[in-house]
Amino acid sequence: MTSVFSPIKEMTAEKFRRVTEVTYLGYVYGTLAALKRMLPRDGGVIVQVGSALAYRGIPLQSAYCAKKHAVQGFCDSLRCELLHDQSGVCLTMVQLPALNTPQFSWVKSRLPRKAQPVPPIFQPEVAAKAIYFASHNPRREFYVGLPMVGAIVVDKIAPGLLDRYLARAGYDSQQYDGAKDPNRPHNLWQTVLGDHGAHGAFESRAHSWSAQWWANEHRGLIATAVVALAFAGLLAVLKDR
Repeated sequence: MTSVFSPIKEMTAEKFRRVTEVTYLGYVYGTLAALKRMLPRDGGVIVQVGSALAYRGIPLQSAYCAKKHAVQGFCDSLRCELLHDQSGVCLTMVQLPALNTPQFSWVKSRLPRKAQPVPPIFQPEVAAKAIYFASHNPRREFYVGLPMVGAIVVDKIAPGLLDRYLARAGYDSQQYDGAKDPNRPHNLWQTVLGDHGAHGAFESRAHSWSAQWWANEHRGLIATAVVALAFAGLLAVLKDR
């Protein structure tokens, strides 16, 4: 994943182009390659990975947020076309929370302090399980993590208020723990070599489980339990009469 943490006034057109090529056009090219094989078979599931930033832009990540919005629009258009063609290919989008990945150890950053995802942070296994579930149980869209759901809901209700909140808190919430290393390699122009694993530097602060996702994954079971409890309550009321 390529990204840039920088105020937009310090961004260049070339940096925007590079982030867009990797993080938006990469989705498009990958999807087109998959469709070339899946459409003749009239089946399969394409899972696109997004986040709350597909709905709500935040400061310091203008190119990345623009990409997330673009992927959302691309998926909406493609989904309509698949429905029109009565295709058996399914398209789903999984909107993820902030994750403890190595991205923040090699992201290009102009921030004075070390870059971090906006807390609360989740382990990448939460995302992996959600993506796996989506590939076997496709719906139109999945939300993962209560904070992400909250950000989308608040943006729909009071976007102006959220603008002002992020203007005050959005800078500090994406930084932590002292000054950055000016000699640290980044992956904007070339790949950072080596196997860096799946986990980042936020192990002690990352959640390995999401109650919201558990409820989302088991919504059929929860709905059945609610109906059963309601039925039991109704029987109790009728019995008292």
